[in-house]
Parts: sequence; C-alpha cells; structure tokens
Amino acid sequence: MTQNPHNEADRKAQPLSTSVECANDSAPLDPSRHRALAEARRADGDELGAVAHLIAAHTLDVYAAAAPNASAANLCDVATGYFMKGDQGIAEYWYRLVLTLDPHVAVACQNLAAILASGGYVSEAAAYRERAYRIQRVFIEGSGTEQRRALVLCAAHTAGNVPFDVLLPGTTCCRIKYAIDYAADEEDQQLPAYDLVFNAIGDADIAAPLAGRLARFVSRCVRPVLNPPDAIARTQRHHTASLFDGLPDVQVAPCIRSETAPVSPAALGALLAAGGIDFPVLARPAATHGGDGLTLCESLAALEPWRAAQTEVCYLTAFRDYRSADGFYRKYRIIFVDREPFPYHLAISPHWMVHYYSADMEPHPWKLEEERRFLDDPHAVFGERVMRAIAAIGTRLDLDYGGIDFTVLPDGQVLVFEANATMLAHFERETGALAHKNTYVQRIVDAFERTMSRHLTT
Repeated sequence: MTQNPHNEADRKAQPLSTSVECANDSAPLDPSRHRALAEARRADGDELGAVAHLIAAHTLDVYAAAAPNASAANLCDVATGYFMKGDQGIAEYWYRLVLTLDPHVAVACQNLAAILASGGYVSEAAAYRERAYRIQRVFIEGSGTEQRRALVLCAAHTAGNVPFDVLLPGTTCCRIKYAIDYAADEEDQQLPAYDLVFNAIGDADIAAPLAGRLARFVSRCVRPVLNPPDAIARTQRHHTASLFDGLPDVQVAPCIRSETAPVSPAALGALLAAGGIDFPVLARPAATHGGDGLTLCESLAALEPWRAAQTEVCYLTAFRDYRSADGFYRKYRIIFVDREPFPYHLAISPHWMVHYYSADMEPHPWKLEEERRFLDDPHAVFGERVMRAIAAIGTRLDLDYGGIDFTVLPDGQVLVFEANATMLAHFERETGALAHKNTYVQRIVDAFERTMSRHLTT
C-alpha cells in the first residue's frame, strides 16, 4: 500500500487493501460477481470471505428489486467485523459498498473516516467524518442490559487521548457516545436514559471552542458529571505552571501560547522574553499529542522557520535537559483516578523526545525491569518526598481521571511535562512482552469503577 496524504485525488477511492479482489473489482454492484467471488473464497478456504460476498449478493438483489425493507445493515455488520479485526482495506471496500446503497449509514461514514485517517488521507477522512455526524450524533455501544449506562461526551473530530473504551468496559457499561459539538441544545433532552456522564473531551484546546455548549449541557444535567468541563479548562499547557504554583518540590517549565505568528523575529524574541523563556525552546501546535509537530529549537534563528510558517495556535515552552546520570532520558506517567495516583509506565530513551512506542523498551530487559520496579512500588523508587509532591499534584489537578508525564531531577524535584485528562492507558497483548503491565492497568480501571459507584451513591 502506498500512502500519499498530499495527493489524495490520485487515489480514486481505491481501498487501502492490497487484495486484488477488492482493489480491482470493477463491478461491485453485480450480485452474480459476488456469488462468483463467494465460490472463489470458499475454494481458498476463506469461509468468512465467502459469507461476506453472499451477504453482499443477497443485499444487492433486495435493492435491485426495490423491496420496501431493503437495508444495508447486514452488509455494514460485515464491514464492521473486518474493521474490528484490523482488516482495514477489506472493511473500506465493504463500507464503500454500503454507502453506495445507502449514503445515510452514519457508522459506515464514521468508521470509513477512521480508516482513511489512519492511511493518511486527511481531507477525505474529514469529509466522511463530517458526513457521519451530520447524520447521527448518538452512538450506542452495548445491549443496554449492562450494569451501568454511561453517556460519553465527545467532540466529533477528536477527544484527545482519553481512553474511555478502557475505563468503561463493555462488560459492565453501555457506552452512549454523544457528539455534542454537532448536536443542537434540544437534542440533550432526547438522549437515551443514562446513569452518569463522562466528559471525554479531555484536551482543553479542543474543549475551549465548545465551552458555552458544554456549560449549557452541564447546567441542565441532573446526573453526575465526571471530569466536568470547567476542570478540563484549567489544563491548557500555558496554565500548568500557575496551576501547580507553590507546590513544594514541583517544577514546570515556562510556557506561552502564541495565538498568531509574531510579525518579525524581534517580536518573537520579545514574546519569549516576556514569558521568561530562554533557549532551547520547544514549539508545538495546540491540540496535538504524541510529539506531532513538536520541534526543538536551539536559537532564535532556528525558530525563525517555525515563525514564518505558523498558521495555527502554538505553544512555546522552555526546554529543560533532564538526562539522567547514565545519559538516558526517563519519562514517567502517573494516572490519577479521583485524585489518587497510580503508576502506568516508564519510558527510557537515549533521545529527548520520549514516547513509549519509540523508546525501544522491549528488547532491553534492564529497561523493563526498571519499569517493573516503578510500577510495583513507586514509593520505594522515589521516596516519600517525591510521592508527597505527586500526591499534591493530583489534588491540585482535581480531575476524576487525569495524569502527568514527568521526570525526577537529580535534586529530587518533580519536573512536570504535561498534566491533563488526555493520558492514554490501555491493556497490552496477553501474549506479548508487556503483558505484565496489565495488572497495573486493571488497578486503574478498578479505581475508576469505584469512582463511578461513589458518584452514583452520593
């Protein structure tokens, strides 16, 4: 598969799959073609593929007969089955056929947008995402017979990295996802019954344009709201230093928010000086995570190309060299559930931009062993002074679910890189090298379950 996000027009809606059957199918609306493909799949031992094509043939027959009960629902289930398996190219093929038959199937638009976005086709993905949420704002995941019905407030384009699918498992929760940014106020009164609300719009930059809409929802809501919008609003990057101001043994690098590009290098220098920021400087677009668009600049000259190209809101942060004595950079993540700290991971990297996926942890047993010690007993690793500082951060952050990425400096100070609700936590493969971490993830999930129960009984 060749991905070319800068030339989407050349794709001509070809599926991402390398399957010849999908990519070269010139007659997707011909039932006889699908029956022939079903036979071919069966001969190859692909019974699932055979059934998929037979469902397609039957669906096309019904539509061709203009039957009043014609529906693409079964075909959409086929697409979603492949989507959930991770066979995105085949899923795309079926979703496109679904939308050819019925252009108003919101879940097909929604999942097709996700497939296209993962392939780098940004503008096409955005078009399908827009289409999905114009059709439908409420998506229910679960049978409704589970123990709890949780309304999840979402922004249609993104909700940051708040892992509500992990925190609200389908075994215990029916998730009612509500794309509130596309919903009119009166739709709040038409929602299915729910027990509590979890605000999954965890990125304060994404939430800011929705502040009025979210406030109106909360003012009318009679159910408990976890991670209320006003608590999220305090976590923008340039507010972090003031949020934790005065906490003993806690440091945050100065950060400023640049709404528009400074008019000149001199104006940029003045902006940095006013914010108390010396070089090196980290520049990043707002509402981004995982290092997307993050640049380290050693001088005003190095930062000039960024200034000249700035077209969106950005943050400028003083860079602190936080290398340990052994030359590695360490970034710890603590998750706070109802203000209580839980260790989630430690990433150790030779590079200053530390992310777990790029830190090359798995091939190095010493890294995994050091992380294991942190997960098992952070008090023993850090000592009482650091743990008091971390507990104070959790209290001041004041979220039902949130967290910090941080390191511990040689003098015992906690240097906070990021503190907000967009802290990803997920289970690892049971057969993988990181499976031992699942015990600690389960502790986070269990703590969040206790938090929900407490809110429902008070």
